[in-house]
Amino acid sequence: MREVQGQVVVIGAGIAGLAAAHRLLERGARVTVLEASDRVGGKLLPGEVAGARVDLGAESMLARRPEAVALARAVGLADRLQPPSTATASLWTRGALRPFPKGHVMGVPGTASALAGVLSEEGLARIERDAELPRTEIGDDVAVGEYVAERLGREVVDRLLEPMLGGVYAGDAYRISMRSAVPQLFQVARTHTSLTEGVRELQAKVAGAQQTGPVFMGIRGGIGTLPLAVADSVRARGGEILTRTPVTELRRTPEGGWRVGSGEREWRADAVVVAAPAPVAARLLRAETPGAAAELDAVEYASMALVTLAYRRDETALPDGSGFLVPPVDGRTIKASTFASQKWGWIAEENPDLVVLRTSVGRYGETAILRRDDSELVEVSRHDLKAATGLDATPVATRVTRWDDGLPQYPVGHHARVARIREHIARLPGLAVCGAPYDGVGIPACIAGAYAAVEQVHGDPRGVEELTAHPVQSLHGGAGE
Repeated sequence: MREVQGQVVVIGAGIAGLAAAHRLLERGARVTVLEASDRVGGKLLPGEVAGARVDLGAESMLARRPEAVALARAVGLADRLQPPSTATASLWTRGALRPFPKGHVMGVPGTASALAGVLSEEGLARIERDAELPRTEIGDDVAVGEYVAERLGREVVDRLLEPMLGGVYAGDAYRISMRSAVPQLFQVARTHTSLTEGVRELQAKVAGAQQTGPVFMGIRGGIGTLPLAVADSVRARGGEILTRTPVTELRRTPEGGWRVGSGEREWRADAVVVAAPAPVAARLLRAETPGAAAELDAVEYASMALVTLAYRRDETALPDGSGFLVPPVDGRTIKASTFASQKWGWIAEENPDLVVLRTSVGRYGETAILRRDDSELVEVSRHDLKAATGLDATPVATRVTRWDDGLPQYPVGHHARVARIREHIARLPGLAVCGAPYDGVGIPACIAGAYAAVEQVHGDPRGVEELTAHPVQSLHGGAGE
């Protein structure tokens, strides 16, 4: 690792900004992190319901990529890492909870039989036609729903792909970029005429790699404790983290450095990492790079809400498994539910008399449901939970967490937009961006982007080039992620 000299300001104390600060301090830089809100962590938020520790934001991280688990170990959380107690999820569709199909890649099957019991006979027969269809040209990018529907039929998209991508992006499969959101499938589509044949080859390749260990990982006390531990490590290494400090100005200095302003306060820096949401980044970058700002202004976001409910254990009986996903085509209000006490052993151990679960509501373009007040969101969640599982008990406590504009959308052409943003920014030495708007919304993707940004501000583009060539896929960790 190259030694880094000088003062660096990181704007934003979500997991990307904190990871960038941690890496910069490892390299020898002096670091100040400026955060507009009153806390660190961004979309990772620990909390409690009925006295039980829970996550009120993201609740697991992909473990088959090294970045997130390695950072957790580096900041002293090694002994608190825990995989899910169960990875068996269901699909609530056609009026029943059905075992979530296996033998697919993000909902795209290698054979029609993999989706038996979920799709209609007509839907299964439509999948078989894939082998007979001519090649589908996808060009530089394509909507994942559009491509899969053309190859396998709309039922696969509406009942498998939509609930899975809705869990990751709160988005619309017919708008989401296959190249950015599901890069594995994009490569299959580029190199194979038959989608199912390509998926089978991909599955065989993964099986041949013989990856061991869990796919996903949690942390005792919640994933929301990860940014707190990273922040503690940053401070212990001499870094400064200032909350309630919204950056209002970012300008180049005549000497070639940067001036960062927040109200009447000002910092001088040799380099700046902007790890803020796209609208904030656009505002800060407009003076020095209007081209990048214009691209960032075009990034759209989806809002959602999480409803966390706690029940008395002796009044609660849930189906086995970690929870369930809900296809939008079924017309339900909730899009997923996680049985947190069953999915995470530490929650059950700490709260033997409680059962904790949560639901999620809201997708891209769904604004009416999120205008309802908290009590209404609790009631619609209870209504759907009763219909799905028979749960009719009264919760002892509930909590609604709203993530307004929480998830950036990756429409067709997203990769090209990110490339243009970085092309504009590359003209300004000592400046880089990172976070969910660019290389993936998952925790490992945000951390990988942060590390690439650290390299970028010191003149090494290889990290960004690697991310561009090999995107970090943001997977779904079971119901309710």
